[in-house]
Amino acid sequence: MKRNLLLTPGPTQIPPEICAVLGRPIIHHRTPQFQENLKEAVEGLKQVFQTKNDVYLLTCSGTGAMEASVCNLLSSGDKAITVEGGKFGERWSELCRSYGVEPHVIHVPWGKSVDPAQIRKILDAHKDIKAVFITQSETSTGVTTDVEAVARVVRNTSAVLVVDAVSGLGIIDLQMDNWGVDVVVSAAHKGFMLPPGLAFISLSPRAFKLVETCKSPRYYFDLRKSKEAMTDIDTPFTPAIGIVIALNESLRRMKQEGLPNLFASYARLAKGTREAAKALGLSIFTDESCQSNVLTAIKLPPEVDGNKVVKIMRDTHGISVAGGQDSLKGKIIRIAHMGCVDEYDILTGISCLEKVLLKLGYKFTLGAGVAAAQKVFNTQDVKSKEP
Repeated sequence: MKRNLLLTPGPTQIPPEICAVLGRPIIHHRTPQFQENLKEAVEGLKQVFQTKNDVYLLTCSGTGAMEASVCNLLSSGDKAITVEGGKFGERWSELCRSYGVEPHVIHVPWGKSVDPAQIRKILDAHKDIKAVFITQSETSTGVTTDVEAVARVVRNTSAVLVVDAVSGLGIIDLQMDNWGVDVVVSAAHKGFMLPPGLAFISLSPRAFKLVETCKSPRYYFDLRKSKEAMTDIDTPFTPAIGIVIALNESLRRMKQEGLPNLFASYARLAKGTREAAKALGLSIFTDESCQSNVLTAIKLPPEVDGNKVVKIMRDTHGISVAGGQDSLKGKIIRIAHMGCVDEYDILTGISCLEKVLLKLGYKFTLGAGVAAAQKVFNTQDVKSKEP
């Protein structure tokens, strides 16, 4: 049986102990047994979100939670700031337009991060802006946004700050309460090591004031219903029962490791991956100032087709990495180091990459990438360099 190693930015690998929980017989969701699981999940999520606010569980992907934030906060005709530095930043703009919201778009070159001063300038010029939408980890480019710096700009205005932390939560630091972030959305199939189908959203009290006055049409994603149901430790609609129960196993695993240790571990994997790429004569697509510990975007030389690299690694060797999107298609590959991934997985992925590059005629010193990663992994003081 050919192996199936996921080094993709979602879904990520699922640990065996979580697979075992997912295989249990299902229970009914309107029972004390499920309420106990839901309560445990919400309390555990609060620790990862680093908030005292409730976290609502939605049965959807991360995009559903993004849409929920737009349609619960803003009405047709409202204005917002969106930051487009990749595919998922663009999604914020698309969602806003879908609900008649006018986005002031900040276009950031792919591979770079937004300057908070750009956001401040627009907020100063347009006092009627109600929300600022940013992406913590832009997985299409390997960029991390300095959320704390943006929060310092937004929190003293009337606008609320909404962060897409779908891929970054639990992997890089995001202190919702301490930094003054108003809304954080995330999903199960990235850092939480679960199958797709469950998303999370948490709102500050001032953000929920907008929810109460919002005039946008909403039904399934009406967070007023979620808040009301949560008073009884319940959900307004049928939840993804099995994933919620498995989520508790994931949260126990994360708590046992501790968030600082998790962040440091992912930083080590990221550094090892970046150093491996450099040792192979490849460059990192992302600007050094904002490289993410979620994934590494590796720029390929013109003579190497990134689509072929992805296809051969997956179909011949059973190792999945991601290719480039839009204008970057065929030009980069993206290796994720998130969720249930360890040093041996990264070493396997780098070794496979070397094998495929050799097959495609690229000239380099065989084994150099693996050796460079090993050197990092055998150094104990690698710390997170996220902004």
